[in-house]
Amino acid sequence: MTARNAIGRLLKPRSVAVIGASADASKTAGRPVAYLQKHGFTGDIYPVNPRVDSINGLTCYPDIASLPDNPDVGIVLLGAERAHQVVRDLAARGTAAAIVLASGYTETGEQGARRQQQLIEAAGDMRILGPNTIGLVNLTDNIVLSASGALEMDHFPAGGIGVVSQSGGILGSLLSRAAARGIGLSKLISTSNEVDLELSDFIDHLVEDDATKVIALYIETVRNPEKFRAAALKAASAGKPVVAFKIGRSEAGAKAAVSHTGAMAGADSMYDALFRQVGVIRAQSFGDLLDIPVALATGRKLRGPRIAILTSTGGAGTLVSDDLGMQGFETPAPDAATAEALRALQTGDHAVLDRNPIDVTLAGLQPDLLRGAINVLLKSPGYDALAIIVGSSGLAMPELMAGAIEDCLPGSDKPVIAYVSPHAPEVGALLTQRGVPAFTDAESCTAALGAMLRVDRWQALAPANIFRETVDVDNLPAGSLDEAQAKQLFTRFGVPCAREVEVTTAAQAEAAAHELGGRVVLKILSAEITHKSDVGGVAVNLAPGTVGTRLQAMASEVEAKTGERPQRFLVQEMVSGGTELILGVHHDVLGTAILLGMGGVTAELFKDTTMRLLPSEGGLSPEEALGMAQDLKTWPLLNGFRGRPKADVEALVGTIVAFSEMAAQLGDRLVEAEINPIFVLPKGQGVRAADGVVVLAG
Repeated sequence: MTARNAIGRLLKPRSVAVIGASADASKTAGRPVAYLQKHGFTGDIYPVNPRVDSINGLTCYPDIASLPDNPDVGIVLLGAERAHQVVRDLAARGTAAAIVLASGYTETGEQGARRQQQLIEAAGDMRILGPNTIGLVNLTDNIVLSASGALEMDHFPAGGIGVVSQSGGILGSLLSRAAARGIGLSKLISTSNEVDLELSDFIDHLVEDDATKVIALYIETVRNPEKFRAAALKAASAGKPVVAFKIGRSEAGAKAAVSHTGAMAGADSMYDALFRQVGVIRAQSFGDLLDIPVALATGRKLRGPRIAILTSTGGAGTLVSDDLGMQGFETPAPDAATAEALRALQTGDHAVLDRNPIDVTLAGLQPDLLRGAINVLLKSPGYDALAIIVGSSGLAMPELMAGAIEDCLPGSDKPVIAYVSPHAPEVGALLTQRGVPAFTDAESCTAALGAMLRVDRWQALAPANIFRETVDVDNLPAGSLDEAQAKQLFTRFGVPCAREVEVTTAAQAEAAAHELGGRVVLKILSAEITHKSDVGGVAVNLAPGTVGTRLQAMASEVEAKTGERPQRFLVQEMVSGGTELILGVHHDVLGTAILLGMGGVTAELFKDTTMRLLPSEGGLSPEEALGMAQDLKTWPLLNGFRGRPKADVEALVGTIVAFSEMAAQLGDRLVEAEINPIFVLPKGQGVRAADGVVVLAG
């Protein structure tokens, strides 16, 4: 059975078998039947337990073979040592999907892994949710397929946010938090061990679920990157935002890497690259996993960074304004026409209308005044969104206040959010239910508006596959290449490198320096020593007449520090007047990425980097390469910062594309590759790779 058909029947079954059901609703095994009945499931429920005749007025069957019909879903409450037998019996009956709640599988070690393999073999064509899952809740249709006590509530607030979590316990946390805040959810699904159905299957399904407007993900790991990429791009194409909270952000990168790239491109940065390329908005905190979707679920478009803040309590308005400013939003004062329209709403001189936050006295809560001020600000061409500060004056009559705000929503498609300053969760819930996302932290307001701005500007497109003429790489040696060999490889793919000459003696070094003309750089040439500066193996800005003497001194210094006297050296033209960048390749379970960042000896210190994952075939497109350069905090240095000459960005883009083609063609043979630094010279003068690292597999 296809995943789509199976998931459809799993989320909205006509019949459910509960294997191992208990007649005691206070026990875990008694909850699934009780939950289904409590929330009004209209399909057939088949409890299975050979020791009981009936449960909650339902006939209880001794085994699966005795069921009067083939159930759409089987909830398996038995332990890991017996669950596979039940799964086999369900598959034989033609059940669409089994939910296996038991733990004791791969998360416990080798024996658990064997049990999980048994489960896969027993299922055959039947689909499995879990194991080690708490199941799922279809809030749209009030169907609870779970035994978790965390779902013990009388009513589930239904809405437009679908949640898929690889952690079962998180679902209960999200559901209770959403209910308390008036946030409506559509589906909650715990995938856990993902022996079969996984995160991407449910993203794909929820894209086509009419009740789901936004998809929220709690991710521990992406097991199938290509499948995830396809599902996320499908969501982006359908206009359904995906918001992900990924745990494990503190994981170290490639610990044994010989390049700067390996130290800077950790696993978490790879997730950033993946999410960015497929249009997934990353939640930076667990709270964001609700705050961002509830704002996006309104469907309102934020088309610019100018936010009007309407307040009757100055301090809270300043909190919101300050945090917005820290994240690049603008809070301009009202233009003349807007200020005049606001003044016309009330008499007296106590209103402060010439600045933002816009402080309008709402003593006693005057709904007409509030309604008028909101309408003026939403119509103003000077603002892209409105943040309303709800202070103490709004607590006395929250229904009036919420109603006044709600009345204004149909007149504009601009986002309207609320910041509830006093601790008043019931007021926040009321506003959220009325279509105005309410937050209790200024940072949450900023996160929500930031996501709305990105989702409107962010067009997630599948990376274009760029193919050039295949380069002959059959004669490459295995292992670490020395710098000269590395740059010869780069040159084959069209990466411009600095002019240089390989030498072994002081006399050859002086002759090479005179040949290159001007001042030069002297380096040791070694495949074993990649960080040459650390051992005294680099000297810059040398006059041709001093190169021979410096070579002899360098050889002695390196020998003193490493125990090995270098025999080969490079004399290289001195490149100056450019911006130093680093360009590297990083491999991860998510794929192969190209890294670009501030280069030179401070590369690891500042870590101003960005990454793009390669497509399944070919290299990066010029558009992606340009986007990488523009991502950097140091982009202004390339773009003429404070009168600085504009850099040859076109040449940089071509170099990034060529380098990515090299990575794509070499594939798994390329263990590591890096250019650091690559000099981006003024416009029209190109780029120069001044150093290189390459490690090839055997």
